[in-house]
Amino acid sequence: QVQLVESGGGSVQAGGSLRLSCVVSGYTYSTYCLGWFRQAPSKEREGVATFDSDGSTSYADSVQGRFTVSHDNTENTLYLQMNNLQPEDSAVYYCALYPGSNCYTPTPIESFGYWGQGTPVTVSS
Repeated sequence: QVQLVESGGGSVQAGGSLRLSCVVSGYTYSTYCLGWFRQAPSKEREGVATFDSDGSTSYADSVQGRFTVSHDNTENTLYLQMNNLQPEDSAVYYCALYPGSNCYTPTPIESFGYWGQGTPVTVSS
């Protein structure tokens, strides 16, 4: 059974940093696309960043240069380092898995078949 479990969310002041983690279990194939998404109240879920099994990454324009996505193969963990956080970054952050495929540009959100439960991030001004 594939499971994704996020952690690392919290409350920070503007300009602060957080690192989110997503432990992926139950998936052992070598090809995948992993993504970070976020959803603020009354807004649609949006893509933040992706990590491809080939090592390539992509970012939403709104986080480019501030967020960094990475993956630890030995621990099957996806990370999102978030620096210079701003109030508009406040949202519930989710990780998701698109199994058996590399990422596309962009990867449709409906392609991600497995999701974590989300971890909240609140940034105060």
